[in-house]
Amino acid sequence: EDKERIRSKMIELRSKGLLKLFKESFWALMSPVIVLGGIYSGIVTPTEAACISVFYSLFVSLVIYKSFTVREIIPFLANAVKAYAPLCFVLAFAIAFGRVLALAKAPALIENFILNNFSTGTSVLTGVVVIFLLLGMVMDTGPAIVILSPILLPAVQSLGVDQVHFGVIMVCCLSIGLATPPFGLDLFVAGTLSDIPPMTVAGKAIPFIIAFGIALFIITYIPWFSLALL
Repeated sequence: EDKERIRSKMIELRSKGLLKLFKESFWALMSPVIVLGGIYSGIVTPTEAACISVFYSLFVSLVIYKSFTVREIIPFLANAVKAYAPLCFVLAFAIAFGRVLALAKAPALIENFILNNFSTGTSVLTGVVVIFLLLGMVMDTGPAIVILSPILLPAVQSLGVDQVHFGVIMVCCLSIGLATPPFGLDLFVAGTLSDIPPMTVAGKAIPFIIAFGIALFIITYIPWFSLALL
């Protein structure tokens, strides 16, 4: 049923022609331009850009496209709160867990473990990958980077690992962890948006996680891919 609906919609869009579609979608296409342009120009922070995007989309939908009315905004907001309230609790627990790790001096323990058990850059990268993949499953990306990167960076640099290469590996690992069952935050986001149980989403995500894992292996052990443009 969904495939038929998508196919009929595609036929309808193709019949309009590229120029007409561009004119109709111009204001919608300006949203990522405003967001990314504001971030990369340094005018706004990513959080501020997200707020601007919400108000811009609201204005375009109400005034230009007229896809809904002012009266419909309240039900939309109510549905948004119902959808994202559970995610806020998950994120809050992730941040609290990060604070607990910091108070328990877990980063220092991890640093000592790495320095005492790994003697080469390749072996330390393997340990870093495992650590960040596991933490990415239970912590939000922001707290994990803020807490662990200042601790681990000196340790890996002392073994000859480039700091840019380390940063790329860290971001990739945490991103994969966010989509890895059973605790990946992205699974709960996708499950909420699609009204599908998170574990069902996790099962469908496994092929993608495997592909990401292969890419992570290449990035980790072939630094050229991370450093070629420097």
